Amino acid sequence: MIDGVKQQKWWGWGEESKAYRYEDKPKFPPFVMKHAGVDITLPVQPVPALSSLTIPPSQLSDELRGTLAGIIGEEYVQTDDETRVVHGYGKGVRDLMRVRKGDFGRLPDVVLYPGTQAEVEKLVDAVVAADGVLIPFGGGSNIVAALEAEPGETRQVVSVNMGRLNKVLEIDEQSGLAHIQAGVFGPDMEDQLNAHGWTMGHHPDSFVWSTLGGWIATRSSGMQSDKYGDIADICRGLTMVMPGQVLTLRPLPSTSSGPSVREMVLGSEGRLGIITSAWVNVHRLPEVRELQAYFFETYEDGLKACQQIVESDASVMMARVSDALETQYIMANGKKSGRVGSMASKAIQKVMEAKGWDLENIAMSFIGFEGSANHVRYEKGLVGKIVRENGGFGVGKGPASLYDQKKYDTPYIRDFMLDRGLICDVSETTTPWQYAAEIHTRGVEAARKEVERLGQRGVVFCHLSHSYHSGACQYFTFAVTSEPGKENETYDAVKRAIQQSFVDFHGTVSHHHGVGEEHSPWMEQDISPAGVHIQRKLFEGVDPGRHLNPGKIVHDGRPGISSNSDDA
Repeated sequence: MIDGVKQQKWWGWGEESKAYRYEDKPKFPPFVMKHAGVDITLPVQPVPALSSLTIPPSQLSDELRGTLAGIIGEEYVQTDDETRVVHGYGKGVRDLMRVRKGDFGRLPDVVLYPGTQAEVEKLVDAVVAADGVLIPFGGGSNIVAALEAEPGETRQVVSVNMGRLNKVLEIDEQSGLAHIQAGVFGPDMEDQLNAHGWTMGHHPDSFVWSTLGGWIATRSSGMQSDKYGDIADICRGLTMVMPGQVLTLRPLPSTSSGPSVREMVLGSEGRLGIITSAWVNVHRLPEVRELQAYFFETYEDGLKACQQIVESDASVMMARVSDALETQYIMANGKKSGRVGSMASKAIQKVMEAKGWDLENIAMSFIGFEGSANHVRYEKGLVGKIVRENGGFGVGKGPASLYDQKKYDTPYIRDFMLDRGLICDVSETTTPWQYAAEIHTRGVEAARKEVERLGQRGVVFCHLSHSYHSGACQYFTFAVTSEPGKENETYDAVKRAIQQSFVDFHGTVSHHHGVGEEHSPWMEQDISPAGVHIQRKLFEGVDPGRHLNPGKIVHDGRPGISSNSDDA
C-alpha cells in the first residue's frame, strides 16, 4: 500500500476491521428467515486467505517497468498480488463472488500511483506507445464491471490509481466554484472544503470509498441531489489527459459551443482519457441541517407526496420514501429500543391502527432540509402540509437521525449476506412521474417471478431516492438464495429480469451506477441503435488503438462477458 492512499479489502467492501453485526438487532434474523429462509446466526466459513489462491502472475515487461519507474519513481510502481487483485475488480456482487473463489480473470499487470498532472500525461503516452491498456482507478467502489480488463486481453494492463491527487486546489469564493484533484475521496474532500466554510453537497452511498473523478466518470448522483444536483450539474469544468493531448474545459456556467464536450466526458468511464481535476459548484455550509421521518399508508401515497414536494415552493435537500418491504427491513435493522423508544414506537403504531392502516403495507419516508433557521421552518411547514394531504404524518427526527448515521454502511450488510449464501445486489432506474408507480410494481414482480422460476427464496424491495421536475429515480435491492455452484447463473437471471423490466416500462438502464459491462447489453434498447452508434464512433475516434478501458459502455456479449472488440 502507498502512504496516504486508502485501499479497500480484497474480498469485500471497505475496511478489513469493519463488518456488519446482527447481535444488537433482535428483529433482523427473523426478518431474513421469514423472507429468504436463511438463518444468519449460524457460523460461516471464513473467506480464504489470499495466499491460498492461485493469482495469475504479472506480465509487465522489464522495459515498460523501467519506463514507468523513471516517470513516477519505483515505489509508485506496484506489482504485488494483493494490490493487483484489489485493482482488478470493482465491488459488484459478481466481482465478489468470483474473487472469493479465486476466479481472478485478467488482473492488471501493474498499478501506478502518479502524483502530478505531468506524471499522468507521461504515463498515458508511455503505455500507449507500448500498446498497453489503461484503466483509471478511483476508490474501486464501482459495481457495474467498469474496472476489469477484457477477458483474454494479451496486452499489458495498467491500472492508474489516482489517490495521490487528492487536494482542493482553489476555491473561487465569489463564483462558488472549487478546483479539486480527481483522486480525492468524498470525506477528505468535504473536510478540506468544510474547513473554509464550504461544501459540495454530493453524498452518494459510496461516499466513503469513492472519488471525485469516479463520480464524474460514472455520472454519479448523491443522496442530497434534490438540492445540489447530480454530478453532471455540479461539475462545471475539468481536465482530462488523453493520448498525446490534454482536454481543458473552463468552469463556465453555461455555453453553446456546439455538442457538449463536457457531457461527452461525463459518464465516459475512462474510455476517453483520465480525469485529473475538475471545477465544481460549492455552497456555503448551511446554518441548519435537519432530517425528518414520516409515514404513509402506502408507497404510492409516498410517491405522490414526493412529486408534489418537487412541484411546490419547498426546495428540500432530499426526499426518500421506502416501499412496504423496505420499510420492514429498515425497522428490522434497528437496535433494541430502550423504555422511552419502545413507548414511542407503540404510540406511533396506535396512531396507524386508529387510522385503519395495514401495518404490513406502510411506507417510511426521510426528508431533509437545509438553510437558515427561518427557511427550514418554512419548508418543513410546506412539506408537513403535503404529507398530511396525502394521508401521512411525521414522527420527528429520531428515525431519520439513525438513518443519517448509518447511511454509508449498507455494503457491509451485502458482504455479510454473501458470507451466508444470499446473493444481494441493487438496480436503479428513472422514469417520468406518470410511470413511477407502475415501474415499481413491474420491477418487483419481475424479480419475484424469476426467483420462483429458479426454485429459490428471495426478497426484493425499493425506495424512491432522487426526485426531478419530470420524474424520479427508484432504487431496487434484491437478495436471493442459490443452488451451490450456480451463484452466477442465479444472479444473472434475477438481474436480467429487473433490468429488462426497466426498459420495458419506460425506464432507463441506470440512473447513477453507470454502464460498465454489466448494463451494456441493454444500451440499444435504452438509447436506440443510433445512440450506440454515436457512442461507438466517439470511442473509436478518440481511441482507435483501444488503449483506454476498452469494452466498457458499448460491447457485444452478455452481462459479465465482453467480446475483445467493440467492432464485433
